[in-house]
Amino acid sequence: MKKLEISAFDIAQRFVGVKETPGTVSNPMIVAMLRLDQAWPTGEEVPWCSAFMNYVAWILRLPRSKSLAARSWLDVGMPVTTDKAEAGFDVVILQRGTGIQPGPEVTNAPGHVGLFAGLNVPTKTVLVLGGNQGDAVNIKAFPVEQILGIRRLV
Repeated sequence: MKKLEISAFDIAQRFVGVKETPGTVSNPMIVAMLRLDQAWPTGEEVPWCSAFMNYVAWILRLPRSKSLAARSWLDVGMPVTTDKAEAGFDVVILQRGTGIQPGPEVTNAPGHVGLFAGLNVPTKTVLVLGGNQGDAVNIKAFPVEQILGIRRLV
């Protein structure tokens, strides 16, 4: 019997289009992701990119950070260089915000996390499949200068 291999990217793509609900009611799917490892979020008005990644990793029984902090993923899996990153298998951790940001040695600072979906060399951007990108799950381009690290979940 042939073994079916499903990647984190395959699972994450199933959630593309999931988005925050306008108004005071939260999307129950996003709340479920937030509450997987943390008891305090009662709604989606908190950063939920790491919750999305934890949810995808949990479904596949992959290593995960069990934290809502995006930079917590810098301590999960094995480091991978940008040139060795594999679309759909690796997690990319980015700086978030403007101005001077701390480097990857600081894990308690703003960040963003999602699945590496590729590089666009001409535009110097990294494509990321992630949650809380414009309040939804989608693929979005970020400047490569924002990359703090890429990790392979093994």
